Formats: sequence, C-alpha cells, structure tokens
Amino acid sequence: MGRAEAADKVSVTWLLVIFTMQDTRSQAERIRAAMESSLEQQRASVRRQVEAVHSVIEAPQAQAACEPIAQPDLARMIDEAARKHGVDPALVREVARQESGFRPCVVSPKGAEGLMQLMPATQAQFQVRDPFQAEESLAAGAKLLKQLLDRYNGDLSLALSAYNAGSGRVDKAGGIPEIPETKNYVADILGRLLQ
Repeated sequence: MGRAEAADKVSVTWLLVIFTMQDTRSQAERIRAAMESSLEQQRASVRRQVEAVHSVIEAPQAQAACEPIAQPDLARMIDEAARKHGVDPALVREVARQESGFRPCVVSPKGAEGLMQLMPATQAQFQVRDPFQAEESLAAGAKLLKQLLDRYNGDLSLALSAYNAGSGRVDKAGGIPEIPETKNYVADILGRLLQ
C-alpha cells in the first residue's frame, strides 16, 4: 500500500469518525428534545412538591397574618346561620372561636379549612363552594352542628365530640372518645358557653 492510499484510508477513517460523532450529537439532541416535555413535567412536579412543603412550613405565619373577622360582621353572619339552621348562635360562635379563632383563611394540618374548619368531605356533603368564604363556612358548620345535635338527642358534649373527632369515634366509644384533644375541645367550648 502506498502513501497516497494510506493517507486516503486515514482521511476516510477521520471522516467516518467525524460523521459518526455528528450523528451521535444530533441523535442525542433529538433524544433530549423528545424527553424535554417529560423533563418539564417532572420539574413542574418537583416545584409543586417543594411549594407544598413550604406552604406547610409557612402555614403558621400565613395563618397568623389572616385577620379575624370584625365582630359586628361576624355577629350578623353567626346569627343568620344559626337562625337558618335552628342552632344557638352562642354555640356556633364558640365552635368558630375554637376552630379558627374567627380567622376565615385557616387550614389545619389535617386539611380542615375555613372559619368552621370543615374537612373536604364535609364541604362536599354541604355543597360548600368556597370554604374560606365566611358565610358559607358558618352555614355549613351550623347545619352540621344541627345534624349532630339531632343525632345525639340534644347532648351537646356528644355533638361537640363528633364535630371534633367524627361521629364514628363517638359511636364506637359510646360517649366522648378517649382522645385528649377532643376532651379538651369539649371542655373548652362548654366552659365558655356556661360563663
């Protein structure tokens, strides 16, 4: 083999290497482009998860910034909801005080929302469109209290226990469940109502 043939062979080899590298690069670019949509969805998912964690961490500060409803407006809304559903306005007031401190934007760690701290299933049951809208929350909370009072034959301690812990736990316990939070909840509200 002569020098010219050897040089041609080397040149062809280098051209093949360059062509292969360019093809590999363009193939990698095509793969990256095809994966970009999936990668963006993954990035968006990670962003949502990080935001959710931050909102849980920052929730106490955000809730602290949520101002309680002014008393004249609150009293009018409570009276209206209580009258509509046949419940003592003082009971609705004290449940709202205990649940949210009269702050309509509160969200509990368990997912209860609004002034009366309604869980999503309860919101759906009472067709609450916006749990952070005070009138809706008060109306649904008053209706729930009325149902619980009827269910437990007017026994306020059982109705309050069920509002806090759920009817299933009250029924299973045959009274106030042995849950410290629920016992304190009932005692606090009854104590204020008896003052």
